[in-house]
Amino acid sequence: MVGPWAAAAAVMSVVTLTAGPAGAGLAPACLLPPVVAPVLDPFREPACEWCAGNRGITYGTRAGVDVRAAAGGTVTFSGVVAGTRYVVVEHDAGGLRATYGGLTSTRLSVGDAVAAGDVVGDAAGELHFGLRRGETYVDPGPLLGRLVERARLVPTDGTARRAAPPARLVCPASVGR
Repeated sequence: MVGPWAAAAAVMSVVTLTAGPAGAGLAPACLLPPVVAPVLDPFREPACEWCAGNRGITYGTRAGVDVRAAAGGTVTFSGVVAGTRYVVVEHDAGGLRATYGGLTSTRLSVGDAVAAGDVVGDAAGELHFGLRRGETYVDPGPLLGRLVERARLVPTDGTARRAAPPARLVCPASVGR
């Protein structure tokens, strides 16, 4: 079954390819959300390097939900830290690094290439999604698009339903300015 990710991944491929020449440092129009789930804890910038905060977004996912790459790039870390499995992807454009934490499993290893929408791993429950530019944490919220399902009519005469059209990625107006 093709989910809402297929069309969004195709959109991201086109956006990434048209953003500019390689190495230009231009970010894609927006990032794919790693999961479709409610936000439990938004980004909260800490007051100091060691202060409390949330250096990403925490999603309320169910165990086993596929976690998807927000954009294309290369895996720079895949492993367990303090009992939690993480995957880190360095994006091809924009100079961003995405951290996906709280995974039960992943097939990815350091050096693997991922495309936008590829499965990064399976969520263990809550998912942490963080972004960094260099060593600076960035609020992922304003950079994330949202997947919008298209409305469709469903037959009432007993004929089989057609497959739903793919979702489309809608980017915030403030991204890319």
